[in-house]
Amino acid sequence: MNGSRRAVLGAVVALVATVAPMTASAAAETGCEITYSTTGQWQGGFVADVAVTNRGAPLDGWELTWEWPSGQQAGHGWNAKITESGHQVTAEDAGYNARIATGATVKFGFHGTWAEANTAPLSFFLNGVTCVHGGPRLSAMQHTAAMQPGWNLGNTLDSTGGDETSWGNPRITEALLDNVKAQGFKSVRLPVTWSAHLGPDHVIEPAYLARVKEVVRWALARDLYVMLNIHHDSWQWILNMPAEHDGVLTRFNAIWTQLAGAFTEFGPKLTFESWNEPQFTGSTGKPQEIELNRELNASFRDIVRRSGGNNATRLLVLPTLHTSSEQTYVDALVEQIRGFADPDLIATVHYYGYWPFSVNVAGGTRFDATAQKDLTDTFDRVHDSFVARGIPVIIGEYGLLGFDRHTGTIEQGEKLKFFEHLGHHARTKQLTTMLWDNGQHLNRTSGQWNDPELYAQIRSSWTTRSGTAHTDQVFIEKSSPITAKTVALNLNGTKFTDLYHGSTKLTRGRDYTISGDQLTLTEPALTRLSGSRGYGTNAVLTARFSHGVPWRFYVITYDTPVLSGASGTTEKFEIPTAFRGDQLATMEAKYDDGTNAGPHDWTSFKEYDRAFRPNYSDGRTILTPDFFAAVRDDARVTLTFHYWSGAKVTYHVTKSGGAVTGTAIGSN
Repeated sequence: MNGSRRAVLGAVVALVATVAPMTASAAAETGCEITYSTTGQWQGGFVADVAVTNRGAPLDGWELTWEWPSGQQAGHGWNAKITESGHQVTAEDAGYNARIATGATVKFGFHGTWAEANTAPLSFFLNGVTCVHGGPRLSAMQHTAAMQPGWNLGNTLDSTGGDETSWGNPRITEALLDNVKAQGFKSVRLPVTWSAHLGPDHVIEPAYLARVKEVVRWALARDLYVMLNIHHDSWQWILNMPAEHDGVLTRFNAIWTQLAGAFTEFGPKLTFESWNEPQFTGSTGKPQEIELNRELNASFRDIVRRSGGNNATRLLVLPTLHTSSEQTYVDALVEQIRGFADPDLIATVHYYGYWPFSVNVAGGTRFDATAQKDLTDTFDRVHDSFVARGIPVIIGEYGLLGFDRHTGTIEQGEKLKFFEHLGHHARTKQLTTMLWDNGQHLNRTSGQWNDPELYAQIRSSWTTRSGTAHTDQVFIEKSSPITAKTVALNLNGTKFTDLYHGSTKLTRGRDYTISGDQLTLTEPALTRLSGSRGYGTNAVLTARFSHGVPWRFYVITYDTPVLSGASGTTEKFEIPTAFRGDQLATMEAKYDDGTNAGPHDWTSFKEYDRAFRPNYSDGRTILTPDFFAAVRDDARVTLTFHYWSGAKVTYHVTKSGGAVTGTAIGSN
């Protein structure tokens, strides 16, 4: 256990509570404030003091109960009779302090023991009535803003197998949540798939529900907001609602009835999300699908609100159909939320970018003006429809769809520009964002970011803008003399300050010049930086700006790649490739008659990694079975490989049954 964790455990924790309204008369007659503090702590033991202030009608006899979030145990107490059953503690008046007048306070204390952690209780019950704690109540808009930024604990409790590890991630630990908080996140979206854990009459397995509650407690104990949902059930069975309306609705309602009851006592930092990415199959069209989503959202809200306790005012998150920002879907959700006249509702959509860029298809290799406009139009539309009308919005997932295949699907610099712009524009439009992470970003084992540069850009975007550039690659052809290279900067409201090579500050005028947004690297500097001019990256330069994170430039020596003839099968076909320092951006495929070949035949540019991918370490360019599945037999296909240097190389492939032959053509 590290020192910072010990400091947190030893800190004084104050919890202020007021009783949640049960009925109109009960709300007027009951109320309490609880102050709980750890006044002393050592390895394995602690002392706690508790103050109970009565804000309701006078009491003659009281009993305060709570549940330990970290498995502690209470021992000897004073001014109260302390008993314990499992993780639940009961403190009963000592007789002489049984009466508490309105506004009066009684105090008691106890010794306790702890092992892994000593986190404060999340909720208290005074004479069986739930106390809501957490200080002054926030509005829905304030609450949503306080959740920024958020992180998805994906591919874990939402796994569709029998255990949270079934998709390859380790079990959730308190250490993981400590790390998430340390990275600067204020909220955690907890996707949960329930279908594999339902028994007869759709009863949730007690052990699984207890595990979910445990994780929620851990997160709340670390002062993280939590958003809990129904996740992959959406495509497993909820999508069948058009044909199985009553059965789906019954099952959906049964799950939320149980969840509402199980989490009633949890404080306001827990929010519920109706369901993930609403979708339907076999419908009569969009109007029916919109209406079905409205029905499920309404049923969810009604169940939670009727369960009472803290759920009467708990923040609830409602999705658009497909969690899409398409205006038709947005308008439908705006109408529904306004019709509820419920101030404690939040809208949610997801954003994975302009599709051709997000997966690298149809030539969408760059975060260009089209991709930027898609992002700004989406966030503007969501803001103007919801936020401007007083309805807060959470971008419940964001990222790039190409990450589903591989994080290298999108070139590094283009990827960084996307995340920089997304964070900035979401902030200006008052949208809370939750990064989708299925384990490929924050490594759940090492605790480190797999791409620290990406995380730095994301984190910076939460508070400021960063300077970027048209590219992060400066290509110098080995077979030609070195000349000066100019790169356009995207200043984004910053000012360029300096250029570094490692820790060495380069000299303006001699090594580079700057004119407006044009950065020019001089021929002498590039000659020096290129050294012996071996293929690949010879130097990494860092541009610094007045604020935000630096931008890297990779100085790369290359020659046009050389492809060789090959033979193989539709299941395994690899083209021997001497990349010679260059990097593959995209690939075109056309038949001899000029029509498009391969999957996505509406474009000649194929999808990166799904139809083709480079293997730089082995010197191979791979064409996938998916590509050949969409290619005609005995019809020659001309492939044009586009590289980031600007070089193009053509190649012929012909499929005959399961056999494939490839012939090198040349470069242009």
